[in-house]
Amino acid sequence: MKFDAVDRALLRELQDDARQTNRDLAAKTGVSPSTSLERVKLLRERGAITGYHASVDLDAMGRPVQALISVRIRPPARPVIEGFRNWAARLPEVIGLFVTSGTHDFLLHVAVPDVNGVYAFVIDRLTERREVADVQTTMVYEHVRPGRIDPAARPDGEPGE
Repeated sequence: MKFDAVDRALLRELQDDARQTNRDLAAKTGVSPSTSLERVKLLRERGAITGYHASVDLDAMGRPVQALISVRIRPPARPVIEGFRNWAARLPEVIGLFVTSGTHDFLLHVAVPDVNGVYAFVIDRLTERREVADVQTTMVYEHVRPGRIDPAARPDGEPGE
């Protein structure tokens, strides 16, 4: 997908504040409100913008303890992998799920009230599943999220046009 300077500016501004008015967005990016509206619509249609959401503080949500849990599934068959993925993605403790290669098949990012919540999640939720062959838990001391994600530069290092 190619992005010009206006696309990049719109994406940057929307990631900083998706609640701003179209008029404010247009002013910040140096385009007319009609251009802003049309370009954002095209970015959604092209799949660059997939939605808008509220970012929440895990401490305020009563879930200050985070862990990354690697899970190996057996047998490693598509229906088993997909079934586990669908089940795990619906768990309230899971705030991120990655299907991975290597020793483990999944990496689950969980947020819970306390360390006992991590233990209960692993013992009461994961290990009760027959397809779970191995679990490794890593506690998270700090989670730093980028403020925004910019489109990748072209191979020559220039911004995409």
